[in-house]
Amino acid sequence: MGDGEPRVPTAIAVTSADMALPPQDERTLPAAVLQDVDRRPLDHVLAELQTLVDQCGHVIVVCSEAVPAGVERRLHTVRALLETDRIALFRPPLPPLGIAVLARQLRQLASCDLGPGVLASAGRLLTHYIHAGALLGSVARLDRVPVDLKAHARSWVPGSQFGVVAHPEPQLVRIGPEAALTGPEFGTSLLVAKGQLASDWVTGTLAPAWRVQGLRETALPEESSGWWGTGRLTEFCAYLPDLSVLYQLVTSVRQDACHWCGIDVIGDRCVFCSATPPVYDDDGGGGGGGGAGGRDRALGHRRDPALGRRRERRALTG
Repeated sequence: MGDGEPRVPTAIAVTSADMALPPQDERTLPAAVLQDVDRRPLDHVLAELQTLVDQCGHVIVVCSEAVPAGVERRLHTVRALLETDRIALFRPPLPPLGIAVLARQLRQLASCDLGPGVLASAGRLLTHYIHAGALLGSVARLDRVPVDLKAHARSWVPGSQFGVVAHPEPQLVRIGPEAALTGPEFGTSLLVAKGQLASDWVTGTLAPAWRVQGLRETALPEESSGWWGTGRLTEFCAYLPDLSVLYQLVTSVRQDACHWCGIDVIGDRCVFCSATPPVYDDDGGGGGGGGAGGRDRALGHRRDPALGRRRERRALTG
């Protein structure tokens, strides 16, 4: 693309329509919805993703760990058949509502002057600033957060409710007068998705305690009941809503070129090709390089192709 041509925004894709949240602001780009990728004919899904790559250059697919195994297999199959490193599959350890929020943040950032590798890497960075949890009517089938025997026993008491935070640090309390969950230490907005449980505690107690600067409601993602182990829930997610804050966070991090595919990234892993910085022997390459020299060489991306390819290829699956 020439310097005078406008940059085509990287496509941010989700695996169901209910994961494509309404725009946060006027710059939020629409999500590409890859609906029923495990049930539609393979050639249809291939054509859909090929068209996205042709139109946008790169595609970042953000999906939950709760998606059916067939969805993940199909996405990996399509990526392999297309023989492209322009499709990134990103599955952060967030509940479904948190996944939808993160995908929308990437849709906000896709309107900015960020390269596809930096945008994909930004997903890993922004995950740390998301506080995701739920109000549950039972924790008997909850396996995403540690649950002790006492909480399991209380799940069988009629009317019991539990406040749970799954990310960034697991928390679980039984709802009562003194119940409290530790929240973010920075200004956030709160998104609430009501299921088969009243959301009064979330909106009336949790939101003021977390000092949220805005509160909105949305539909509960279909994947949420499976992720939390019950349909008697209200899911919530505290997040940074302001595009300028998101952009500042991302651009304040050093960018480097991926040593394998050459795309600019932030952090220690390329989301498109999965490569991590190669590991060098401390005394390899001559010059008596010690530990510090080995670390310095690991920062020198795109070096001599004679670097141990087998070691680099192992990094792709790390």
